[in-house]
Amino acid sequence: MDNHRSSAISTDEQILAGANGWVMLVILLAALGFAVALALTPGGPAKFLAGVLLFAVAAFCLKGLFTLEPNQAAVMIFFGSYAGTARESGFFWVNPFYAKTRVSLRINNWNTPVLKVNDERGSPIEIAAVIAWRVRDTAKAVFDVESCVNYLQVQSESAVRQVASGHAYDIADGGADNKKSLRTDLVAIAALLREAIQEHVDVAGIVIEEAKIAHLAYAPEIAGAMLRRQQAEAVVMARQRLVEGAVGMVDGALKQLEDRKIVALTSDQRAVLVTNMMTVLLSESGAQPVIQMAQAAQ
Repeated sequence: MDNHRSSAISTDEQILAGANGWVMLVILLAALGFAVALALTPGGPAKFLAGVLLFAVAAFCLKGLFTLEPNQAAVMIFFGSYAGTARESGFFWVNPFYAKTRVSLRINNWNTPVLKVNDERGSPIEIAAVIAWRVRDTAKAVFDVESCVNYLQVQSESAVRQVASGHAYDIADGGADNKKSLRTDLVAIAALLREAIQEHVDVAGIVIEEAKIAHLAYAPEIAGAMLRRQQAEAVVMARQRLVEGAVGMVDGALKQLEDRKIVALTSDQRAVLVTNMMTVLLSESGAQPVIQMAQAAQ
């Protein structure tokens, strides 16, 4: 039922081609000149009234002249009915009874306000987006919504909330494995955001050219705790790198000692050597391990 109701109120754009404005201007000016000459020519009241009437008609027809700039359209309304849309730039003439509503087809930018949303994990975050949009269907933009700009602003906020609540702030926040995170997967999130906004504003004849996250942060009440967690994660990752590097260095050292037959070590001596080398490589303060090589000589 929703689809039937939506299609019932939808207005499809119809292209209207106006007549050449310069040709019509010459014709109307000639008609005005002829009307003046006719009214001033002696011949009684009938000729004078005919000249005045012709002058009034030609002057009224001048109202049909209009110009359009590039990326600008004019929606024509004939006594309350949609007559068509002129999209081609230039100087044209249409029915002077047409009421003209100009619509810009240029790309516009809209920055959503900073919204407070709970992400997929339930953590409160702040998010805002920048949206590049333009009018694609002038009939829908003029007749199907009260204001396409206001409609876009409200619907874009709804779409941003929808995307943000369906994804974790960071991949480390425990989001679903098959979903992208808001912080790290900016390109994928931008594509999802554009699609979500487009679905919301199709009824208004708007096309979303681009949508990107412009602001992303934890809400103030948890920002401090999340910062400490990120610092702890950074320390853990750094420690893991150090351990991986130290293990590789120890393994290389033991292989060189054995390959070059510099010293023969028992399993206990290897354990002591590994412990001392790991202590030297991973200690944050100066370490002075003592290796009892005399036992190895025995």
